[in-house]
Amino acid sequence: MAETLVSDRLVLRPWTLDDADEAFEIYGRHEVARWLSPAMGPVPDVGAMGMVLHHWIVEDERAVAPTGRWAIELQEQKRVIGGVALLYLPPGGEDLEISWHLAPDVWGHGYASEAGHAVAHEALQHHHVEEVFGVVRPENERAAATAQRIGMEWAGETEKYYGQLLQVYRLRAADLDHPMPGQR
Repeated sequence: MAETLVSDRLVLRPWTLDDADEAFEIYGRHEVARWLSPAMGPVPDVGAMGMVLHHWIVEDERAVAPTGRWAIELQEQKRVIGGVALLYLPPGGEDLEISWHLAPDVWGHGYASEAGHAVAHEALQHHHVEEVFGVVRPENERAAATAQRIGMEWAGETEKYYGQLLQVYRLRAADLDHPMPGQR
């Protein structure tokens, strides 16, 4: 099961079924869902979001660290504003991908890069992972900028994952040059 991570402004914690309403406010939005296919389609309603969360929770119970999915919660407000995941990419399950998804009303505040940075540091520093990746559609400039703020470097383009052209960003353990937010 994914362990709780804390950064300067965020708590990254395992999802619960009680998060369905707030999660739907993220994954039910076209602005978010449009970038998630084919890994995930749009979520049509709160009931469907509950089923997605149930699936994620069951998967996380069987997952081996450092993989998992976390709700991104603002520390002070206790409000779920997004999700972050560290999962193996298809087709071979060899490469670990960090993905992040935020409610549009909190875009532009650095929360995605803070959450991605926390997950990357956990995996690379405490779980002997050599590298993590971010895969981004070429037209998703916002996600590409977030990958770079996490500390990832552009590694090229590929159709290896999901059968579509994606830009690949990579962060290696040897390239960690600053502490995880919240740890000085």
